[in-house]
Amino acid sequence: MSYKRIGIFGGTFNPPHLGHLILAETAADSLELDCVFFVPASNPPHKIGMPRAPAEVRLAMVELAIASNPRFTTSRADMDRPGPHYAVDMIAMFHREFPEAELFFLMGSDSLRDFLSWSRPDEILHMTTLVVMQRPDVYPDLSTLTRRLPGLLEKLYFLEAPEIEISSTEIVARIKQGRSIRYRVTESVLNYLTEHQLYIVPKDDES
Repeated sequence: MSYKRIGIFGGTFNPPHLGHLILAETAADSLELDCVFFVPASNPPHKIGMPRAPAEVRLAMVELAIASNPRFTTSRADMDRPGPHYAVDMIAMFHREFPEAELFFLMGSDSLRDFLSWSRPDEILHMTTLVVMQRPDVYPDLSTLTRRLPGLLEKLYFLEAPEIEISSTEIVARIKQGRSIRYRVTESVLNYLTEHQLYIVPKDDES
């Protein structure tokens, strides 16, 4: 299929929640994107050691979460390649597959804050526009970023999106505590989590 404007939304999606969907839909609407690819991360270098469901399970949950939106789809671009897994390599795959399309990479302001520590950030800017959603109390140092990455401002788009205080970390914590996560995830994801008993700590492992 031919796309002119593509959103790339990478993340662990551990699990995917309504905040992810609202961000992607807001970006698709604001930037008139033809498609948003949700790209579940395999083993992101900055999250090594953090507990998460297997990549195939997280992909299945994303597919359930986005099933009703024709502009949303998934990609195995990160899952099916050998590590280490850097965003620049994943974006390059989209750049090769859709050479005529304009690419937009969705991220939070916390990711922009740490952008200089990413692998080859200059190459990322060459291939895509960064679409940034403000996180509460996270304000990147734009003066330092622009000094180190000339031309950054021309490749930045700050997304005006509702502030949704939902996180995958909070959802996992609530599951472990036996608390409700209804209305934080889609009903389809909730049913999947319940059916497969994901993130529940076995009684023998509780301390």
